Amino acid sequence: MVVTTLMRWVRFGLLAFTLLCAPILAQAAPYAAIVMDARTGEILYSNNADTRLHPASLTKMMTLYLAFRAIERGEITLDTKITVSKNAAAQPPSRLGLKAGQKIALRYLIRAAAVKSANDAASAIGDGIAGSEEAWAERMTSMAKSLGMKNTTFKNANGLTRTGHLSTARDMTLLGRHLFYDFPQYYNIFSRRSADVGVGTVYSTNRKFLAAYEGADGIKTGYTSAAGFNLTASAKRGNKRIIATVFGGTSTAQRNAKMAELLDLGFGRAPGKVREQAPEAPQYLAEAPRDAPAPGHSAKTIRVTGAALVESPRPDSKPQMVDLPDTDTDAIMAAIALAQAPKPSDSAVVAAAVSDAQDAVASIADTPSDSGVLAPVAVAQAKGGLNVSPRPLKAPRRNDPVSEPEAPVAVAQAAAVPAPVIPAAKPTALQAAPTQTTAPQPETLALASAPAPAQTETAQEPLAAPAAGFVQSSKPQPETLLLASVGPTPAAPREDPVVIARASTSGGRHWGIKLGLHTSEYNAQRALVQTALMESNSLSEALRKVNRRPQGFEASFVGMTEDDAKLACRRIAARSNPCELIGP
Repeated sequence: MVVTTLMRWVRFGLLAFTLLCAPILAQAAPYAAIVMDARTGEILYSNNADTRLHPASLTKMMTLYLAFRAIERGEITLDTKITVSKNAAAQPPSRLGLKAGQKIALRYLIRAAAVKSANDAASAIGDGIAGSEEAWAERMTSMAKSLGMKNTTFKNANGLTRTGHLSTARDMTLLGRHLFYDFPQYYNIFSRRSADVGVGTVYSTNRKFLAAYEGADGIKTGYTSAAGFNLTASAKRGNKRIIATVFGGTSTAQRNAKMAELLDLGFGRAPGKVREQAPEAPQYLAEAPRDAPAPGHSAKTIRVTGAALVESPRPDSKPQMVDLPDTDTDAIMAAIALAQAPKPSDSAVVAAAVSDAQDAVASIADTPSDSGVLAPVAVAQAKGGLNVSPRPLKAPRRNDPVSEPEAPVAVAQAAAVPAPVIPAAKPTALQAAPTQTTAPQPETLALASAPAPAQTETAQEPLAAPAAGFVQSSKPQPETLLLASVGPTPAAPREDPVVIARASTSGGRHWGIKLGLHTSEYNAQRALVQTALMESNSLSEALRKVNRRPQGFEASFVGMTEDDAKLACRRIAARSNPCELIGP
């Protein structure tokens, strides 16, 4: 009897100690909080927001952010099977119950990490993509710095307490904002109350707050004894969206109540109408290349048909430019006369003119420039017509005196094909010819620096200033020689120049792609911008277009070649995003 009574008092004492001391022990974790207007990034309230604390499972937000980014870059897909590592299988609860060597699709691991906060699932994501816990932690920390999380360092993928694994309320709020803006297509996962993870159904650790607070749609809970009860939450009411973070809550109920209080404060302080300013995309280089093969997959070669098979050798070193004196205009005009003068019937006169022009080129090759350096291309031409491929100069701009010099189009033609001159001939306007409208190349400048041949002094009137341009030519083609033998043709009516921005190898830019329907024009435009950033190569010259349909707003890229459209659609579909080809 006495023993039984004593045992009852012992049990009662232990229960009383637990009830009285548990809150005190939980309060040992420091408290921190911050409230942000998600639309602008403005801080509406903060308390201890920059103190480095244990983030607990809020860490998984970064693991998920990097997983989404790896999918976006083509490093992995949602359906890629990841082999569970021994490290992942050994993680303590909360767990999904994964076994070492087990294969599971990435989409299920993402759901388990986001909804159930499973530690083994988060570690499996990191180990599967980066190869090891250490490599993944380095990637996480590098991305944190790129996002502006100045006081965060990561040591693992799940947030279990580890020396040096620390963050702040401010940094976690920044991360939550980037999740919302950078990956809106995946953000809905944080509002799910349950999810299928392939091996069963799991339930959200945040379902009580999601059900209790109006407008709440995420994001992540966290708890360890060192961290206390943490939560980063987002909610939308009207046109306002607020993100807040709490560190060091004493219980789930106390933390949720505090978060509701902070969000109410945010909605009260946030202005009704503001200009939304999405956060800048991170400049992060410590990832695998965009086209790197997914883990466990070999690299694939995509063959694009219809492309022109043209060899494109690396250009030679850029030759040194030669400074020309102001008196070179006469030599330039003389070269024009050489290029355009009609061919006489007397073959002796032709031979003499050709000889004189070749002597002029040879004299240029043997004459140093004002800077004491021989013009390299002129030397090559004088000594046998060596094919030199200098690096092209900067393309000209309108009204730019540097990129639109008075050097004529036909100077290079005169150098390559010296034409005879008839003293009585009056030079005509330049005939239309395919031109490369860039600044004159070094060989042109070198040729222009030579003394004017004697024959050109018989020109009766100065030539009209030609349009800026330059024709690169090699040996005269048969049709060129034939044209020279029949004399000048009447000047064709002047037409507006046609600028070809890029050659098409598939018959025209009549193709495009559709990215599906969206609920608003803003969402459609956002989808186009995000896709253009992901596929900057194949979509670099496509036009973005939003059409209003009865079902919503249709986002499209138009003005593409068939090859670019098909390539872009394949890559977009590989990321599990909708894409439909638009034909002519």
